[in-house]
Amino acid sequence: QVQLVESGGGLVQPGGSLRLSCAASGFTFSIYTMSWYRQAPGLERELVASISRFGGRINYADSVKGRFTISRDNAKSLVYLQMNSLKSEDTAVYYCNAQYSRNDYWGQGTQVTVSS
Repeated sequence: QVQLVESGGGLVQPGGSLRLSCAASGFTFSIYTMSWYRQAPGLERELVASISRFGGRINYADSVKGRFTISRDNAKSLVYLQMNSLKSEDTAVYYCNAQYSRNDYWGQGTQVTVSS
């Protein structure tokens, strides 16, 4: 059974940091492109960052470049999103995504709220 389980969300003040984790199981993690998406209330889901299967290709949304870092541990089937210098506009539900060929898996999401 395929599972993507996000953790690490919460409430943080502007300028603070959070580290999201996504634990994967039920599929061959190392061959999948892993991504983080987010969706704020009233807005469409957007890509935040993605990392290729061996980490050789990484992409970020312009809005998070220089502040967020995506990484993966293929041995542990984990993907991370380190978020620094958080802003109120980063408030959203963050989703982990795994994609390979026609397979496209999603986690249940974790809430990140940036507020003073």
